[in-house]
Amino acid sequence: MAFSILNLLFILVLSPAATMVVTTALPVKNSNSLDTHLSNLRNFCNNKPYPNACFNSLKAHPIDINIDSNLITFLLHSLEAAISEIEKLTNLFLNIGGGSNDIIEKQKGTIQDCQELHQITLSSLKRISVSRIQAGDPRKLSDARTYLSASLTNKNTCLQGLDSASGPLKSVLVNSLTDTYMHVSNSLSMLPKQASKKGPKNQRRGLLGFPKWVSKKDRRILESDGDDGDDEYDPSHVLTVAADGSGNFSSVSDAIKFAPSNSETRILIYVKKGVYKENVEITQDKRNIVLIGDGSDVTFITGSRSVDDGWTSFRSATLAVSGDGFLARDITIENTAGPQKHQAVALRINADLAAIYRCKINGCQDTLYVHSFRQFYRECDISGTIDYIFGNAATIIQRCNIISKMPMAGQFNVITAQSRETSDQNTGISIQNCSIVATDDLSSASTRVRSYLGRPWMEYSRTVILDSFIGGFIDPAGWIKWTGDENENLENLYYGEYDNKGAGSGIDNRVTWEGYHVMDDYDAYDFTVSNFIAGDQWLDSTSFPYDDQI
Repeated sequence: MAFSILNLLFILVLSPAATMVVTTALPVKNSNSLDTHLSNLRNFCNNKPYPNACFNSLKAHPIDINIDSNLITFLLHSLEAAISEIEKLTNLFLNIGGGSNDIIEKQKGTIQDCQELHQITLSSLKRISVSRIQAGDPRKLSDARTYLSASLTNKNTCLQGLDSASGPLKSVLVNSLTDTYMHVSNSLSMLPKQASKKGPKNQRRGLLGFPKWVSKKDRRILESDGDDGDDEYDPSHVLTVAADGSGNFSSVSDAIKFAPSNSETRILIYVKKGVYKENVEITQDKRNIVLIGDGSDVTFITGSRSVDDGWTSFRSATLAVSGDGFLARDITIENTAGPQKHQAVALRINADLAAIYRCKINGCQDTLYVHSFRQFYRECDISGTIDYIFGNAATIIQRCNIISKMPMAGQFNVITAQSRETSDQNTGISIQNCSIVATDDLSSASTRVRSYLGRPWMEYSRTVILDSFIGGFIDPAGWIKWTGDENENLENLYYGEYDNKGAGSGIDNRVTWEGYHVMDDYDAYDFTVSNFIAGDQWLDSTSFPYDDQI
């Protein structure tokens, strides 16, 4: 049956997002204690992003706000309100997606994007359980900050898609979405602040190793290069994809569909040399997928979706990953749409604890979408033109070749566009020990085609370049404002450079923004593997090398 506008508006009237908090009578002894409680609660909520939503979600819980130990309890009540409202919003988008043409989309996948993202938000919020937070474990608090940061990113991605859509329900959906995520923002702001693990230069270096829970089978295959004998990828251990039909599957997508859902152990998929022209989606339930190719020079996954052809940026990805624990090695992932098609993503990852090793990620505008959660890239080639490393994950890119290509006539070149929304999010892009270079044609045209390290997609954008080689094609200013935005709050972003080299690394003529920093040892240490993505807790299990030093 078609889901009509009348049905939808009826639901929305009954459940306005920002006010649907069920309250009960406060068990207080007298009106004075009630007044004191409400006054304290107002004071507590006044410094939150959305004070009224905070107050409405907490006023039914008569806890003395002056007691610091009750902060976690208030956080949990705020999370309860967030979960309740996200469930309603998720159902709303599901009903629209399965109904009539009440909303006419200009871009393919807008509603599908929102459905998927809100499901991930709901899952993330539920993972922040009472035991995780009340234990007071800094690691659990870090996880909670990661999940809430990702949830806010999901909101923004859905809003961006709706901005390019049209129809009678657009304004209703946008307002409902904005109101619902107020509770997520408030919950994130309630998390106790964590002190950085400061340390002197060269204190730590990551070593290869495995936790006890990694099986011997996984260790053997993850450590191998696949060229030591035919038994390295035994079909009993690995799903094999071969374009010539000699494997278990002839497409990567078919192997992903066959893989068990919600696996607690790694699912190893060997992709033999060949060109696989397909858009591969690894959904949230396909956890712990590992793609291993024969080498980035012979194993290719290619697609050509683009925003210009009607897709959202989120849905345009050649390889889209929403399943946690994803690993990839020795594969080229590319979007062949070309610069004339504008935004066209090669790899999008919105999954936690994802790592990419010895891969090539090729495209033009918006090549690598580091959407959300925690991600690590090592010894990869990443190429593009405009904003070709973008998103709001906590991302470390280490010992990679970052290759700027010639944009279209009249355009300038930008490497990063980071989209941190608030100072409470633990997100950003850390580029460490990399080579930032240009293709020959761009290098020879550097006097007329400007190239920059990054520009702020959102107000609290955060990107740092550490111990890297920066080619002379980079403009002396280094960084640039978002196009057409003359009112940016440039004091709220954090752009930093530390101990770089190369003709483009000079800092004498860099931007003079308040948010730009020439970093010292201790500043840089905040953006290392162990501090920034808690990589010392999970990267050892991948067999991928990493540096945990400055």
